[in-house]
Amino acid sequence: MRVAFITRSTLYTVPGGDTVQVVQTAGHLMEIGVAVAIKLSNEAISYEDFDLLHFFNLTRPADILYHSQKANKPFVVSTILCNYSEYDKQQAKGLRALIGILPANSIDYIKTVARWLLGKDHLSAKSYLWMGQRKSIQKVLRQAALILPNSLSEYQRIISDYTCSAKFSVVTNGIDPKLFSCDTELSRNKNMVLCVARIEGIKNQLNLIKALNNTDFTLMLIGSHAPNQLAYYNHCRAIAADNIRFISHIPQQELVKYYSAAKVHILPSWFETTGLSSIEAAAMGCNIVITDKGDTREYFADDAFYCDPGQPQSILAAVQKASEAKFNEGFRSKILKQFTWQQAAIQTYNAYQLAYSA
Repeated sequence: MRVAFITRSTLYTVPGGDTVQVVQTAGHLMEIGVAVAIKLSNEAISYEDFDLLHFFNLTRPADILYHSQKANKPFVVSTILCNYSEYDKQQAKGLRALIGILPANSIDYIKTVARWLLGKDHLSAKSYLWMGQRKSIQKVLRQAALILPNSLSEYQRIISDYTCSAKFSVVTNGIDPKLFSCDTELSRNKNMVLCVARIEGIKNQLNLIKALNNTDFTLMLIGSHAPNQLAYYNHCRAIAADNIRFISHIPQQELVKYYSAAKVHILPSWFETTGLSSIEAAAMGCNIVITDKGDTREYFADDAFYCDPGQPQSILAAVQKASEAKFNEGFRSKILKQFTWQQAAIQTYNAYQLAYSA
């Protein structure tokens, strides 16, 4: 089987969790005999070379509609549906705050068109301009052979938000157990807290800094700022006390030493579908603090410490509990059994079989 992974044009220049998902899934699919080529949405693609198209990010329907219509091939979509509306409505400032009073799909539409007009991203299907975000996504859902949400919770959100049925198969996010293997003999600094994420409003590093400023904790923020989030990044740096450290984006291999040393990893985001770095950190033996917004409970259940992203005192309380708690080895065993990229590749291959035979 020959599959084209078609991704956002900024997949490599603005790396995120989807970058890891795309690269790791492709690599493990190739290990089980699927021929995969990763293509950016602004590339010319020889569709005849492929049996199936695999898109990523349902919130970028212009790319999906453009290539799927030109190719006339069956396609699947890894939805990765993140809801920015609560952040936009509660935390954004200035023009973004005014935009935040609009429905979520209208906000996404404005962002997409703005990125295109400012030359920061590619807009494949110009029909998107008059169809809008919601109708474009509904069309994608009707035409897709399958959608591949990261969780049942995500699928339920999609159906609720877009009042449109779609065939689906859950494909979980994962880790590479060869890379993220825990040495239980290592001594950890219980006051060392990691947050591995792109620095941007949705990830909520600002409230995290407010929560941990001038405490006994050392907070290490690992990640570069998003292209349109320089002001947010500068604000984070401006208010950070001496116990807050900033490290730019580093390759996954270099994260291992930080995961090995820290007692706690935190993602206090305004929304998470899974929280990929949280899964990696848990596999490395870190206790996890994570937002209570999104689909996180389906992955972490009672094995994480949850916080309210809007309340710095809630964030601090969860970090304090996690720093004192013993690590649950059963949680790590669960991750190694259920949430690996090899497992995700098998789930994806099974979904391809369903899509191709539909």
